[in-house]
Amino acid sequence: MRYFLVTFKKKANGQIDEEVGISRHLRKNDLQMCNIILDYTEKKVSKCLIDGKVMPTDWETINEYYKKVYPNLIQSLEDTNKQGQ
Repeated sequence: MRYFLVTFKKKANGQIDEEVGISRHLRKNDLQMCNIILDYTEKKVSKCLIDGKVMPTDWETINEYYKKVYPNLIQSLEDTNKQGQ
């Protein structure tokens, strides 16, 4: 797996849910629908769009944030891409 994908979904009551996933390849739908896309092979933020605004984020900041929230998932992505698989 190469990409970490985050999509924010706003409910009718105003609450925002975060949906995460991982993928080997980016699809056209991922580029359109996801709010945050992290590329663990190239170690770069491919997309970061929150509330309709492009957010300036660097790799280290956003990776460390998600490492705290989803430690096992991020560790798995880092390990897999360290090996070049």
